[in-house]
Amino acid sequence: MRQQFTSLEAHGFESPTTESAFSSSSSISSSSSASDRRLKALARHFVDSSPVPAAVMDSHSQNPNDTVSPSPTSSAFHADSVFAHLVRAPEDPILGVTVAYNKDPSPIKLNLGVGAYRTEEGKPLVLNVVRQAEQQLVNDRSRVKEYLPIVGLAEYNKLSAKLILGADSPAIQENRVTTVQCLSGTGSLRVGGEFLARHYHQLTIYIPLPTWGNHPKIFTLAGLSVKTYRYYDPATRGLDFQGLLEDLGSAPSGAIVLLHACAHNPTGVDPTIQQWEQIRQLMRSKALLPFFDSAYQGFASGSLDADAQPVRMFVGDGGECLVAQSYAKNMGLYGERVGALSIVCKSADVASRVESQLKLVIRPMYSSPPIHGASIVAAILKDRNLYTEWTIELKAMADRIISMRQQLFDALRARGTPGDWSHIIKQIGMFTFTGLNSEQVAFMTREYHIYMTSDGRISMAGLSSRTVPHLADAIHAAVTSFA
Repeated sequence: MRQQFTSLEAHGFESPTTESAFSSSSSISSSSSASDRRLKALARHFVDSSPVPAAVMDSHSQNPNDTVSPSPTSSAFHADSVFAHLVRAPEDPILGVTVAYNKDPSPIKLNLGVGAYRTEEGKPLVLNVVRQAEQQLVNDRSRVKEYLPIVGLAEYNKLSAKLILGADSPAIQENRVTTVQCLSGTGSLRVGGEFLARHYHQLTIYIPLPTWGNHPKIFTLAGLSVKTYRYYDPATRGLDFQGLLEDLGSAPSGAIVLLHACAHNPTGVDPTIQQWEQIRQLMRSKALLPFFDSAYQGFASGSLDADAQPVRMFVGDGGECLVAQSYAKNMGLYGERVGALSIVCKSADVASRVESQLKLVIRPMYSSPPIHGASIVAAILKDRNLYTEWTIELKAMADRIISMRQQLFDALRARGTPGDWSHIIKQIGMFTFTGLNSEQVAFMTREYHIYMTSDGRISMAGLSSRTVPHLADAIHAAVTSFA
């Protein structure tokens, strides 16, 4: 057996000491055969298919028969990959924009595809309040890195539900809400979708047309059948409210309906409060189940309460609904992947049973969520001073985006760019649906090094006072060249 270890030594692996490998003669004799087999199997993973040089064999073995021979299957390592049949998948239509942007050496390039806030200098922003909260966490020597429960950080869940539903929400006071921490908005939607696919009687979900590109993939893979309802009117570059009502009105009773809580992505077009009320009445009359995606609370208008109003209208009528939250945008915690899924139920007992089943969805998916980002959010939401500072920083971000909208509109009007561009200042949130077609977008990328999704969606957060003229020039040239 010593020869087995020395054969491995010849390939750079240290052998165990005599004391650790051979604790007693009796244990050697009882396990020798099994050990030999294990060591030979292990050795086959490390030796290559070429013969062991004689000098090496001579220096480590008195008997050539004791050396480990290469596995007869080792030639398989030189054969074609078992994945050789795969075709290269296309880049994600949104994330692929950044990939193309990074490859462009032009000094004037501009990335308007990324859904992340940028400063006036075009730099990523870490909120001051986030840095303060993180410093508190670092200084707290009692904090540990143990696993969170399956449902996540309890304090975070409680505070997240209050943020979106309102601290005085009857649903919270009556314990009719179950909230689980998830992996940002995407993870919250996926957990909710899979829960519905397992336990809800209707497997069809209606999503707005258009919507965020990841929505249909998330729900399809979760096990739901995806259909669309009319939402955006290209002619007016506003809401197709009549089409929306007609499509939801013809949906089967009990169907799930995905609703953007505010700052609709990609269009930036939201219903008015009066329109939301009509939508609520229609959905409740047909027992349609609302599933809200709230990715921009406070980031759209600058008011946390105003942006949550549509959700609270549905919760206030006593009906059931699902709400997916994300703190990526409104706290700038993109990479921390901090989100939550709240399910508002008819009773506390139902909510408790729903939570028990959500655990069975989460456990085999990612077991339990990460602790750091949720701890940051909880620290900010529970501290009055930090919370106040957050609302100030949040409004400053929202106001800068609103300012970019106005500056772009003014620049296009000053150039006499054909068309009515008032939709830029009417839309809300991070994105503007410009109305540019794919040919115009390709032209702007090719000639002006401006990157955006092919549907003409641009991130207003990626603009600055310095880059607005460049974008306006590009849009003007694109519109006049490709009418």
